[in-house]
Amino acid sequence: MADPSGLGSEGMVPEELPGNPCHLEIVRNYEVIPAVICSMCCLFGIIYCFFGYRCFKAIMFLSGLMFGSVIIFLLCHKERVLDTQLSVEASAGIGLGIGLLCGLVTMLVRSVGLFMTGLLLGLLLALAALLVTYQFYTPTTVWVPLGALLGTGMLCAVLTLQWQRLFTILSTAVFGAAIMTICADYFVEMLALATYVYDCLRLETAPAPLCWYSWVILGIWPTLSFMGVLVQWKLTAEGFSHTEVIISRRQKRVQLMRIRQKDAKKRQQGCGQEGTYRRKPTPVKRYAGDLLAPSYLQSLRDRQMGTGTSLSSLGTANHTMIDFDYETGSTVPLTATTPVIRV
Repeated sequence: MADPSGLGSEGMVPEELPGNPCHLEIVRNYEVIPAVICSMCCLFGIIYCFFGYRCFKAIMFLSGLMFGSVIIFLLCHKERVLDTQLSVEASAGIGLGIGLLCGLVTMLVRSVGLFMTGLLLGLLLALAALLVTYQFYTPTTVWVPLGALLGTGMLCAVLTLQWQRLFTILSTAVFGAAIMTICADYFVEMLALATYVYDCLRLETAPAPLCWYSWVILGIWPTLSFMGVLVQWKLTAEGFSHTEVIISRRQKRVQLMRIRQKDAKKRQQGCGQEGTYRRKPTPVKRYAGDLLAPSYLQSLRDRQMGTGTSLSSLGTANHTMIDFDYETGSTVPLTATTPVIRV
């Protein structure tokens, strides 16, 4: 009996082809803003993956910027703010502003930046484990992936605070490779892989299956992660330590503080000496023979008590008066000539 549809046994194949998404042509409608953002993220991913530990401060800033911007953007775009559904541009602006604040905090406070770096590493590792597990087992509650993400993230954050160099290299390499994988997914299949991962986290019962090229794109992630760790460990991070940079800056500050303290002490001492300086009194001018023996002075007093009227007694009286003047601090010389008396 002839087929009423006019198709033979071969005609069933074209009817099944549209049902298989892998045989469909991907419609790529690139927009300017998402394409530019994706290109910039790809550049940041290269810096992260191969120069992460070398650019420690920049990586701390970018980690806070991306993490804060993405979280706030999703909250503003998916939820209603003040009973108003914000547009994409408004949500992006709010997310960017709060992301800048988060980036400054993670850059200036080293412990916060390291904690954020370890948290990102834990989230990515848990996400990869959930993606592999979902191929064999589907959790029944959303608390399973949420608990896995938070638990692994907190564990890696604490380990990063303990072993900073090792886990910073691992985190930057894995995170940079993940960013480049998402960018490749956008330019190749318009974020089909990212949509599949999002559906897995939401515990969708029948998400769209991945094609072979999606698994190839997913394989870029571990490959670039391994290459990034190897390049950083052997080349870019060799002979560099973020702690030495911080210590050298602190040493410079301490030296400047010590120099300023010494200058301040010198100024205080100089001002104190100028304020307490007193001029020494002029010394009393004395002549030779001013210092006489006490016995000689006593003999002069004894002679003064006598009643003699000789020239020697007059000379003695004259000398006695000079001695009394000496005791009161007179500057008249004792060797002054006595007046000659003629009879």
